[in-house]
Amino acid sequence: MKYNLSALSLKAGEEAKITLRNIGTMPKAAMGHNLVILKPGTDVEAFALAAAAEPANDYIPAALVNQIVTHTKMLGPKESATLTVTLDAGEYPFLCTFPAHFQVGMKGTITVE
Repeated sequence: MKYNLSALSLKAGEEAKITLRNIGTMPKAAMGHNLVILKPGTDVEAFALAAAAEPANDYIPAALVNQIVTHTKMLGPKESATLTVTLDAGEYPFLCTFPAHFQVGMKGTITVE
């Protein structure tokens, strides 16, 4: 359970498209995946812990939405979603918020220069 890339480099102010494809076969309720891009400086571990407690909200913690730049919906098998982002300079952590996925490696960083 990892993204195919754990590090991305983008140019500040340049539009980029990031596509997430769930290539798995297990049902979304058992093995869904999403892509959540967080603001620089966010405590990613605390965010992931809070997210795990919110299954009714697709594992997006309502109290911490102000820490999110953008996110996909939770994807089931063979589904995909594309995010279009234009970011300022900084280090943007990203993760899957399905329970335990962050802890086993579904995370990374977007470096924007």
